[in-house]
Amino acid sequence: MRLDKFLKVSRLIKRRTVAKDVSDQGRVLLNGKEAKPSTTVKIGDVLDVQFGQRTLTVQIERLTESTRKEDTLGLYTVLKEEARKREEDPFGL
Repeated sequence: MRLDKFLKVSRLIKRRTVAKDVSDQGRVLLNGKEAKPSTTVKIGDVLDVQFGQRTLTVQIERLTESTRKEDTLGLYTVLKEEARKREEDPFGL
């Protein structure tokens, strides 16, 4: 399955076009390497997705072409969630 489609089906990202844009910006790592939207993902892969000031690390558990909202919990396991600290503003703004 394509990376952008998995991000949408798993509801990590709401829209496939947004998932494509995020991947194109280099904010998604697949097994520690920058991934393009068309990269194929498989069960056991580890994704690092950067959302603004936080990074979510998940492991893919199951792949499916479509899913209901209630069934998304089994698609991945959250391994780590980190919040990055904002850099100090030297001007106090």
